[in-house]
Amino acid sequence: MLVIKHAAELLTLKGGLRTRDTMRNLSIIEDGAVVLDGQKILAVSKTSDIDSDYQGTTIDARKKVVMPGFVDPHTHLIFDGTREEEFQMKIEGKSYMEIMKAGGGIYYTVEKTKKASKKKLKENAKKTLNRMLQFGTTTIEAKSGYGLDAETEIKSLQCIADIEHPVERVPTYLVHAVPQGFEGDYIEYVHNMLPKVAPLAEFVDVFCEEGVFSFDDTTRIVEEAREYGLTPRLHVDEFSSGGAELAVDLHCASADHLEYTSDTGIKKLAHSDTVATLLPGTPFILNSTYPRARKMIDAGVGIALATDFNPNCLTESMQFVISLACTKMRMTQAEAICASTINAAHAVGRKDIGSIEVGKQADILILDIPNYKHLGYHFGVNLVETVIKKGKIVCKNGSRL
Repeated sequence: MLVIKHAAELLTLKGGLRTRDTMRNLSIIEDGAVVLDGQKILAVSKTSDIDSDYQGTTIDARKKVVMPGFVDPHTHLIFDGTREEEFQMKIEGKSYMEIMKAGGGIYYTVEKTKKASKKKLKENAKKTLNRMLQFGTTTIEAKSGYGLDAETEIKSLQCIADIEHPVERVPTYLVHAVPQGFEGDYIEYVHNMLPKVAPLAEFVDVFCEEGVFSFDDTTRIVEEAREYGLTPRLHVDEFSSGGAELAVDLHCASADHLEYTSDTGIKKLAHSDTVATLLPGTPFILNSTYPRARKMIDAGVGIALATDFNPNCLTESMQFVISLACTKMRMTQAEAICASTINAAHAVGRKDIGSIEVGKQADILILDIPNYKHLGYHFGVNLVETVIKKGKIVCKNGSRL
């Protein structure tokens, strides 16, 4: 049994998906305490109400914040081939799509990933997961998508499953692009691939964008993937609009990116169960347009935040994402924390994480800050002191245990 006492602020975030004003309510208990029994949360209350019968290891969290572990609902975990050379090209004014059409971007990483062994891919991913854990991420959505052919997509999804690491992975098969030089109907190729990849994934994702997959292509892929039990989520509105509406029409769990979502798209999202997963790290690195988070929240859209970790957006830190959400998208610290925990858990279909409530999985952070408003405000450093995953301390002061 593990007992955490005297938290200056215990952010419970109890309840389900939060929208509008409820995103600003973190359900805080001052001088809070939480009791962990095995992998589950046994009790949550003020320290003065904790029963003395709870015996076990005690952590004194005075002058610190205790909160749920971060959930990162959009990552491209498995790949080989970073793209630092393209960063220079972007600085010089080349666009993402220009680089991709010239054989860079996705295609560069695809070639590297195809050639990489499973051992190499897992080694890369473990380094990434270690950094994520250090910064407080305890669960991620993890995509394939840098294979494009059946062999490499299966290899990637197997790597996601096989890695031994505390950070939980929710696997997604990503239909990312048509391979260079591919002859024939790639959508038909994907159709034939689905029976092989579906047992290894929970979600299907499609890069629905002009120059990649059309609305019709995306609809066909999603409808066929559903027949194999895969829940859809979509990359949409990163460079153009209309994709959010499609995501709602297709009853997707999540619509991701949304930099160019229209007012109509925002309204449609607000009247749906589709979570809007915003990825501010991507416009940061591309020096481009940010999603209109403020308008979305005010309209009643359920918002989640994610890193979009990939060779084009190489960050593992949800703390940095929270800072960007506050400074670039005008979200409050409370809204950004909500979007990085309970709402992010909802985006990946996990009801047992994202909040600190009795009976839920014990994924908990202790931050060396006096109150939650330091998140977003104090940036460029790691504020997480202790990471607890499934009731076990797995990282302390930046070191894996």
